[in-house]
Amino acid sequence: MKQILGLGRLGIVGAGFFLATQVFAENGAADLGSGAMAQGLMIAGFVAIFYFLILRPQNKRAKEHRDLIMNLNKGDEIITTGGIVGKISRVTDDFFVIMISENTDVAIQKQAVATVLPKGTLKSI
Repeated sequence: MKQILGLGRLGIVGAGFFLATQVFAENGAADLGSGAMAQGLMIAGFVAIFYFLILRPQNKRAKEHRDLIMNLNKGDEIITTGGIVGKISRVTDDFFVIMISENTDVAIQKQAVATVLPKGTLKSI
């Protein structure tokens, strides 16, 4: 009889499995709407987490750095991203010329400024 039904080695347990999956497949179509809604909410949650944990803080730091660069003037003491400490001696469109020692001036890109030091810091170093 097993050979007639085509069950072979699966036996009765295997036949029950196939019948159960067929029943679940028929009833699962009705729950498709709630599953899609849950998946949509999960994706929206991931987007919100991504925005608040990654994009928003990064944009805030970029805006603060842009404001820092725009407010720099001749005579400000800075540290570059490479670790060079100096005083701004000249400002051009894309570059700052900083004095790192008595007779040494170096041109750096404006984006290379990491932070501004308080006035008089270079004298104390």
